[in-house]
Amino acid sequence: MKRYFLLTCFFSLLSIASYAQDSYGIVEEHKSALIGRLQKQRMLMGSSMPNGGSPENSSNKPGVPEKTGRKVTARGYRVQIYSGSSRSEAYDAQARFKKVYQDLNTYLGYEQPNYRVKVGDFTSRSQAQALMNQLRKNFSAVFIFTETVNIEY
Repeated sequence: MKRYFLLTCFFSLLSIASYAQDSYGIVEEHKSALIGRLQKQRMLMGSSMPNGGSPENSSNKPGVPEKTGRKVTARGYRVQIYSGSSRSEAYDAQARFKKVYQDLNTYLGYEQPNYRVKVGDFTSRSQAQALMNQLRKNFSAVFIFTETVNIEY
């Protein structure tokens, strides 16, 4: 009986070892579709930009990126200039901002019960901080938010 048990164990281990050898050398790749799309966007942005694809390094004016017309979204920063329940005050804040900063985008959103006006599409927090410091004179409650922003290259 003991011998039969040992033989059974031996053949079981031998069959497991041979099964493991059958799958040896097969590699399965699991790749997210999102990763592929992000890599394509990165390649497109890099190939259209001089100086190695960095928008900060390409421009006719120092410190101002050259616009090529490509629009992408990325994680960035916006400055909130108004939050409150009055729609007319939200529109007023948006109009006051646009009078001074015509080149910056404004975004009006509504999350019950408040309207929120956010401005700018910044890739670095320091850019948003600089604008926030300027806006403190004209707007009472300004804050920086991290969110998906629109970037034009």
